[in-house]
Amino acid sequence: MLYTYYGDDFTGSTDVLEQLGANGIPAVLFVGPPTPARLAAFPNVQAVGIAGDARSRSPEWMSANLPAIFRALQSFHAPITHYKVCSTFDSSPTTGSIGRVIEIGRQVFSPASIPIVVGAPHLRRYVAFGNLFAAAPDGTIQRIDRHPMARHPVTPMHEADLRLHLAAQTPIPIGLIDAMNLWHDPSAALDAEIAAGHQAAVFDTIDFTMQQAVGKLLWSRAQQQPLFCVGSSGLTAALVSAWDLLDLFPAIPPLEPPALARPLLVVSGSCSTVTERQLRYALDHGYRGILIDPATLLNPGDAAYTAALEAAAQSLASGRDTILYTALGTPASAAHGDLLGIALGNLLRELLARSTRSTAPVRRVLICGGDTSSHAVQQLGIHALTWVANIQPGGPLCRAHADSPLDGLELVLKGGQVGTPDFFDLVRGA
Repeated sequence: MLYTYYGDDFTGSTDVLEQLGANGIPAVLFVGPPTPARLAAFPNVQAVGIAGDARSRSPEWMSANLPAIFRALQSFHAPITHYKVCSTFDSSPTTGSIGRVIEIGRQVFSPASIPIVVGAPHLRRYVAFGNLFAAAPDGTIQRIDRHPMARHPVTPMHEADLRLHLAAQTPIPIGLIDAMNLWHDPSAALDAEIAAGHQAAVFDTIDFTMQQAVGKLLWSRAQQQPLFCVGSSGLTAALVSAWDLLDLFPAIPPLEPPALARPLLVVSGSCSTVTERQLRYALDHGYRGILIDPATLLNPGDAAYTAALEAAAQSLASGRDTILYTALGTPASAAHGDLLGIALGNLLRELLARSTRSTAPVRRVLICGGDTSSHAVQQLGIHALTWVANIQPGGPLCRAHADSPLDGLELVLKGGQVGTPDFFDLVRGA
């Protein structure tokens, strides 16, 4: 076992699965800690993930739940255990606290220091001298406190310096391995940070060369003592580059786009401007759109809920690509993320159950929204996901594993900031 990870939401968890699968690394993502029987179904894997929803949880929930999950990962004795966070690092002292994660990680793993690797050049996310930058919907690179994520309704990013951002969540001293250190002697710089009492350290990641230097350093250290790390899929990409230098895996053939699968069912609880553009593009290009008010969604006995369910079922039965969505852009008010995601998951489960009896069964589903995906997938009775194909960075096609007719269902879990306007067509296999 080379690597284990916990994803603090489901879209981020499949983002890591994409990095692993596309590079020929046998990997499986479980929905919750796997039983021995579940694990035995994947005998040759070298990377194991557990998908979760800690990004939307309180520090108290983390204290009650994460230690057991971390110990489950620790039992694999992998050189690297990774707590996967979003590459926009959005978190707060009360919701999705990465600071609290670092505290729990120190209690369980007793590391000398915890590497924090957030930059992900493949997603156009960069860390320079400890400050986070990200591509905005208009394509420009913006400091995260000037990016649309600065206006996130739950976890706004008001501070770009990741050390200062974390200082509001934990008193643990956090250092920095900056670009100058990485270009010269990163190993000595990390030793100096540990000697200075920094119990965690942010790593700059500006480009792929720097990312590779991070991967080489951390993999080298992991051979001496197992590491617990916090980071985005940029950390996974850094490790993959180190493994590639060591020729740990055979060359893989060119990646093929996914085959056509119709009708495509899209379920969206996202209110990002990126998803809005994708919804508008799809609605302009023949998709059937069914807008469902969040208040209606949370009341399955409502006549409007039944009407939306029937309309979607009929649309899919006729073979038409269909979208169920709760917002087109930022709404005036939003239902709580977990309740909305659970309700959408229940609706999706019912639609898929009907679809299995249809002459045009749904074989592929796209779920939009990080919190939506995390809570919706947990309503489907799926116990694992494996990688099938790449579509666009951060949104791979996955295969569901379940003890039900949903076994073999293809899923794409898309975060709000992921994808070009025609992303839905690419998922469908236009």
